[in-house]
This record gives sequence, C-alpha cells and structure tokens, in this order.
Amino acid sequence: MYKYNDSFPMKRTLSPNDIISNHDFLVMRQSFQTELMQTKRNRRIPVADDVTFYFENHTTLWWQVQEMLRVEQGGHEQLQDELSAYAPLVPQKFDDGSMELVATFMIEIEDIERRFRVLSQLGGIEHSIILHVNEQSIQAVPENDIERTNEFGKTSAVHFIRFRLSTPMINQFNRPESTVTLEITHPHYAHQTILSDTQKSALAHDFI
Repeated sequence: MYKYNDSFPMKRTLSPNDIISNHDFLVMRQSFQTELMQTKRNRRIPVADDVTFYFENHTTLWWQVQEMLRVEQGGHEQLQDELSAYAPLVPQKFDDGSMELVATFMIEIEDIERRFRVLSQLGGIEHSIILHVNEQSIQAVPENDIERTNEFGKTSAVHFIRFRLSTPMINQFNRPESTVTLEITHPHYAHQTILSDTQKSALAHDFI
C-alpha cells in the first residue's frame, strides 16, 4: 500500500502501481488527509488577491488521482484517464542535474461577472510568470496540452506551469538566507510575492 512520507526523496513517476483500491484508500484517508493538508498549505502561494500557485509533487498528484477515483468510481478506464492527466505533472530530475518545480496556478474569483471581466484582460498570463532566486531568474514554461487563451483574449482560470532550475540555481534556492520571489509581469496583473522560509523549505524538498 502507498504510504505517505514527506521526508524521503520525492518520486518522479506516478504509475498504476502507486494507486490503491478505493476500499484501502477510504481506510487510511482521514489520517493521510491531515498530513497532506499541512503539506499542501505550505505549497500554496498566493500572488496578490486573485492568483494562487499550488506547487505539485508526487504526493499531491497521487492524492488527486485517488480522490477522483473515490468520487467517480470509474474503475480501470478512469484510472488510465487520470494518470494521463496527472502523471505528466510530476516534477522531473534531468541528466544535467537540473530539476523542476511544477505548479497549478488558478485565477480564483468568486463573483461571476468580475471573473469574466478579469479573465478577459489576462490573455497570455501563463507566459508572464518568473521565479527569482537571489539574482537569478527563470521564466515559467506553460503546459502546451491545450491553448488556454482563446481568440478573444480571454484566458483560462486554471494553468499548469514548469520551472526548470539549474544546479547553481538550486544551490542558491537551498541557502537559508536566499530570497525567492514569484513574479507575474502581465501588464494587467503585475504583482510579486516573496516566499516565506516555510514555503521555501516545502519546495526545496522537490530537489532531494
């Protein structure tokens, strides 16, 4: 059975062998959820009022697949669909020593009319995300599974992005005194936030 442990090196693949039955999942769901919610809380990074980044790892994506299977009861066919959607988002480690941070970022606005108005102004926002680690910077690469800005310039409320950090950038990130900043440079939504030590520590686990 899958056992959650956030102290070991992060797994880089999500496969059918990781998935447990709905019965077994329900048995351990409550205790697992308590631990997972703390992990997810530390990986949640808001930027200003409307945009929140949820940094993913093997554990958060495994949970998403298990929850979808629990709710929809779709069996083997659904499992294949869920893995096709979520397994590619597991952060990777590359032969040159570089590693990924992967995030779901969401434009979260409850009011329907305001949400439509804001989304209509933020076309291409997924191409305006930058991670700064001290003096080094890297542009996010959006997933290209579908086009998330339509012909009228309206963007999607949900995006998936990747940051591929070089070894020197990872070394800087891991320094306790480093300053890590997440920035959006879109002309209609130019904001940034500095990660807390707790947030930095949570994301640094992805580099183990």
